[in-house]
Amino acid sequence: QVQLVESGGGSVQAGGSLRLSCAASGYTYNRCMGWFRQAPGKEREGVAIIYTGGGSTYYADSVKGRFTISQDNAKNTLYLQMSSLEPEDTAMYYCAATRPGCRPLGTWYQASRYNYWGQGTQVTVSS
Repeated sequence: QVQLVESGGGSVQAGGSLRLSCAASGYTYNRCMGWFRQAPGKEREGVAIIYTGGGSTYYADSVKGRFTISQDNAKNTLYLQMSSLEPEDTAMYYCAATRPGCRPLGTWYQASRYNYWGQGTQVTVSS
């Protein structure tokens, strides 16, 4: 079993930065792990993930160049560094993980593939 706990959300002005953390417990190797977000009235969408079996990362086009996902294996923690934030980034951000084995990687953005979820942390960006 994997338990995920997010932190680091808050309110910032457009153009600002924020860093989210996801502390994981349990075995997390060889999984897709990362971040999804959901705004009121919208479906949950993939933001960024890292494949812990090799370290490769994947980003949604809407955040590419602005967000960076990273991991600290010693701490079993994921991070999402967000910069140049826009009001459209406002959402509840969730940390998520698949079961061992994350293939095909080309469908990383499908929320239905993820079996473990954190409670979420709110990010609000004002203009």
